[in-house]
Amino acid sequence: MKAALFAAACALALATPAQAEELRLMTGPQGGIWVPLGGSLKNMWEKAIPGLSIQTLPGAGISNVRAVHEGKADIGFGNSISTVDAVAGRAPFKEPHKNVCNVATLYPQYFQVVVLANSGINTLADLKGKSLTTQVRGNTGEIITQHLLQVAGLSYKDMKVSFSSYNDSVDQMRDGHAQVFTLGTAVPANAVMDLATSRDVKLLDLAAHHEAMRKINPGYTLVTIKGGTYTKQDKDVKVIGYATHIVASCKLADDKVHAMTKAMATNIKDLAAINKGMSDLTPAAMAEDIGVPLHPGAAKFYKESGALK
Repeated sequence: MKAALFAAACALALATPAQAEELRLMTGPQGGIWVPLGGSLKNMWEKAIPGLSIQTLPGAGISNVRAVHEGKADIGFGNSISTVDAVAGRAPFKEPHKNVCNVATLYPQYFQVVVLANSGINTLADLKGKSLTTQVRGNTGEIITQHLLQVAGLSYKDMKVSFSSYNDSVDQMRDGHAQVFTLGTAVPANAVMDLATSRDVKLLDLAAHHEAMRKINPGYTLVTIKGGTYTKQDKDVKVIGYATHIVASCKLADDKVHAMTKAMATNIKDLAAINKGMSDLTPAAMAEDIGVPLHPGAAKFYKESGALK
């Protein structure tokens, strides 16, 4: 009888699937591109790693890095400029974030200053006295907004400011309650395209402020939004750039991060279907040194693929 019961127990154990491991992935605000990209990563990672379950949660670049460091999330989207500050313990971070490792650099981000075409705003100096809408406090886009106003000799005190989601900001611009919308995301930005269907808008060229921005954070680059990206945009516009990347807890198992990195590298087309900026992504580009230490699991894949020596 004991032998029979033991055999039955073993059979039941074998027949019962192992409990799925759940990892928390922090994405971005509603209306931004990190949300659909997070859904794509969830699908490819769950397919690549049997028994893995990914829970996607809304977030933002700075809060995602904090969440990973504090163990409230396992993986997240980040922005190179703010993650470098996190690792170093510079403001807005209060301490060095040592539990944050880079997994993959994905694509350039474009900080865009969108204004209503009839607002009379042609330079940053013209923002004084206007109504501006940007991301919630502490979001990377909001921090960059502060930096850009700083180099122009302005601050939030010089204008009326709303801290909102992309969708709410579009509504404010559409209704005329705001004349300026700042955001950091990929191009074309869905929020800007949505706004352009109902209001005539234009982008401010930020080339004149690039060097001053680099003095605040050397990670700022100068990137180009090609003419024709948005409705009635008839010429190239220079804006401030930085990189989107994936971060993970340095404590996350090497084999899982290795498998996740490999899954991204072998499914570039799926990611590029959401953001064309990743069409030419390669393992070498994913392994780019952005000043954040690579997770050992990711580094192992890049060495195997020849992207790293």
